[in-house]
Amino acid sequence: MSISDIKEGAIFIADAHYPHHGDEFIEILKKIETKEIQTPQLFLMGDIFDLLFGYNEYIKSFSSQAILLLQNISKTIEIHYIEGNHDFCLKDIFPDIKIYDRERQPIEFRLGEQSVYLSHGDLYETGFGYNFYSKLLRNKISLYILKPFERFIIDYQISKLKQKDICHDFKSFETRAEAIIRHYPLDVLIIEGHFHQAKQFKNYISLPSLACQKQIGVVVNQKLVFEDVTL
Repeated sequence: MSISDIKEGAIFIADAHYPHHGDEFIEILKKIETKEIQTPQLFLMGDIFDLLFGYNEYIKSFSSQAILLLQNISKTIEIHYIEGNHDFCLKDIFPDIKIYDRERQPIEFRLGEQSVYLSHGDLYETGFGYNFYSKLLRNKISLYILKPFERFIIDYQISKLKQKDICHDFKSFETRAEAIIRHYPLDVLIIEGHFHQAKQFKNYISLPSLACQKQIGVVVNQKLVFEDVTL
């Protein structure tokens, strides 16, 4: 499979956790749709939604505005969606977006001459229990089995997520980043979300959370820089 390029002006958004957080996400999408913000590529790095998954109509009702905006934008610009632990099985929702589920991550791209690997951030150093749970939850059959109880389960999870504090300092960040780096080839750039840190450690970039730091990543002169977002 050929390696795609990350283009100049590409935008990276991670961990918006919409609709409970990240109102800025809607404003960014509106400005992209109207061309007020111009970008050749949009990289959605997971947990864009606080809870969204495929094969289910009810869950979409909580985020219908953002879903429609993404569906419209995806017809005019290139969008790559790296699924997270809060948003998965999305292909049927976003047929015109390039979707990468957890099993396909990390995905190799190229930024200038630099090899870059993208993933949400919950791929390595997570443990057997988390990996098993993640695989089970993302299974189409599992989601269909739970369908008779979907409203109760979704309402309960939405209520919990609405009250969850998601913005905090990760005190062991460098230790975790060091462990993750060991899973990758040498001399590559690693870009992930998930940790809400907006930090770089060696060749590992932890993207800002749109919900927490109110920042996005933008490619400027073949470098990923963090830029503030204001409503």
